[in-house]
Amino acid sequence: MPLTTLEIPTEDGRADAFAAFPDGGGRHPGVLLYADAFGPRPVLEEMARALAGHGYYVLVPNLFHRHGPAPVVDLPEHLTREARPAVFARLKPLMEAHTTDRALRDAAAYLDFLTTRPEVAAGPVGVVGYCMGAVLAVRTAAAHPGRVAAVAGFHPGPLVTDAPDSPHRLVGRIRARVHLGLAENDLSPEALAELGRALDAAGVVHTCEVHPGAAHGFTMADTDAFDPSAFQRHWGRLLPLLDHTLPARPAVSSRLPDTP
Repeated sequence: MPLTTLEIPTEDGRADAFAAFPDGGGRHPGVLLYADAFGPRPVLEEMARALAGHGYYVLVPNLFHRHGPAPVVDLPEHLTREARPAVFARLKPLMEAHTTDRALRDAAAYLDFLTTRPEVAAGPVGVVGYCMGAVLAVRTAAAHPGRVAAVAGFHPGPLVTDAPDSPHRLVGRIRARVHLGLAENDLSPEALAELGRALDAAGVVHTCEVHPGAAHGFTMADTDAFDPSAFQRHWGRLLPLLDHTLPARPAVSSRLPDTP
């Protein structure tokens, strides 16, 4: 699958990004993919290529573009549990600087860019996110209900907080179909129940699945949190969601990445 580097105009400068899409021409449903806090890197390229292999144009922006091009923070080739605290100490200021206002300005720019690409089919898009990206996916769908038909979030960051703009308080604006795949400790049972009640009350068609034994970050093959079984189940939830909600795709050959 072709992979191309891009620059996305935003209100706060140009965001570096990459996109994966089927070769052979044609127009394909668009997917905005929000990375986890570690950002765009080879494992995200592999995941984007795999998704593109199923007929989608997948855009992966650098969420921390205000601080420089990706990788904004140097990462080891494989992130061990022992290395994780030091890496997060460097990432924490970037995460704190990525306020909701900034995230929403960026979301509008990303959607504008994605939906005007010549390779992208007309119609609503899907938004997929991992870790903090899952929170951004929910916020994007709430802010742009007419443009987002599918939301998938895996091992999400905080979706239920006491803040007035907590993601769970925004789901009444969402028109998309939603799937959330969680590690065992991503949300407390009480928070998960509160999120479910909010989605039910809003009439959002949704599924929330807890992956038994999986750790936060279970989809990321370059970390010790990777769980091959949960990773494959993630594809088994994501692909049908996109298939059922986005415009019809040209036929392409497709295969999921092998697990390490």
